[in-house]
Amino acid sequence: MTLLVDEAEGVLRLTLNRPEAMNALTSALRLALTQAIRGATARVIVITGAGRGFCAGQDLAEVDPAAADLERVLREEYEPLVQAIIAAPMPVIAAVNGVAAGAGANLALACDLVIAAESAVFIQAFARIGLVPDAGGSFFLPRLIGMARAMGAVLLAEPVTARQAEAWGMIWQAVPDAEFSGVVAARAAALASGPALALAEGKRLIRGAMGGDLAAQMAREASAQARAGAHPDFIEGVAAFRAKRKPGFL
Repeated sequence: MTLLVDEAEGVLRLTLNRPEAMNALTSALRLALTQAIRGATARVIVITGAGRGFCAGQDLAEVDPAAADLERVLREEYEPLVQAIIAAPMPVIAAVNGVAAGAGANLALACDLVIAAESAVFIQAFARIGLVPDAGGSFFLPRLIGMARAMGAVLLAEPVTARQAEAWGMIWQAVPDAEFSGVVAARAAALASGPALALAEGKRLIRGAMGGDLAAQMAREASAQARAGAHPDFIEGVAAFRAKRKPGFL
């Protein structure tokens, strides 16, 4: 099973279970995650990863850069996943246990509360393979950390540590690795025992106050990604990634 589903005491725990691939997202995993969130009746949802990583983003092993329809994938698979998190009436916690890269980082940022282990890092890795931020990243980042830091994160594609992310306001909390599981469990339990309606309405109000239009922004992302994906730099970026070498972009 690429998605482990466990529910107890009002908490639905969804674990991305592809540790051998740092929980990289396949089409099947995205669909399973989206359906699990849409069908949730628990009072809280926790999304986390198995093994050392939270999520390495798109699984490039299932992408043919010469023929990939990136716009379709974003519009039909990533957008429904992000919108499911936004629309869920219950709080959604991203428990970031390790590396969160590319769409994996933005999956975390789409959640209502992000708690990260100190060893975790967030990487807007898209430029490394000749692509642009997607999965809502270009919407969430500047709203969370401001234009200057968002621009640096996207253009430089450098890792942002959990402590840095906390200081910047990108996430709610970074905690020592030894305390991570306990803190996540305590936060989830507190929310599960809280006022469900008030939490749902509070979530809706804060989301509404962010301003802008997520759907329109994600449509722009999809169009931009289609253009980037049609460029030879994408083919080179994936080839270099697979060969574990430095890419030679045009």
